[in-house]
Amino acid sequence: MPPASLKLSVRLGNAATNIVDIQGEVTAAAESALMDAYTQASANGIRNILLNFTKLEYMNSSGIGLLVTLLIRVNRQKQKLWACGLSEHYRQIFELTRLNEAIGIFVTEADALAKAT
Repeated sequence: MPPASLKLSVRLGNAATNIVDIQGEVTAAAESALMDAYTQASANGIRNILLNFTKLEYMNSSGIGLLVTLLIRVNRQKQKLWACGLSEHYRQIFELTRLNEAIGIFVTEADALAKAT
């Protein structure tokens, strides 16, 4: 059961991309919910998973670790993991941890979907 401070929803972005909307806090307690959302988002041969962080309130180092775990799963399935809606603070964290080199970073959801094929 996801923690009360996190809500994840999966929706279709386009034929090649599913979007995971993240609302609330991404911490170690989010592991089960995040992996369940990934499983749902990966259905039907989807090639791109877009994490929408527009409503992210907080993410700690354990949350970053979960993203690394998710990235490994995505890579094993030969999919792409993208992110959009990161605040300046979290964009800097992605740069410091070099996650921006492995996860495609887009300012908006529309920017990411325009790239998706």
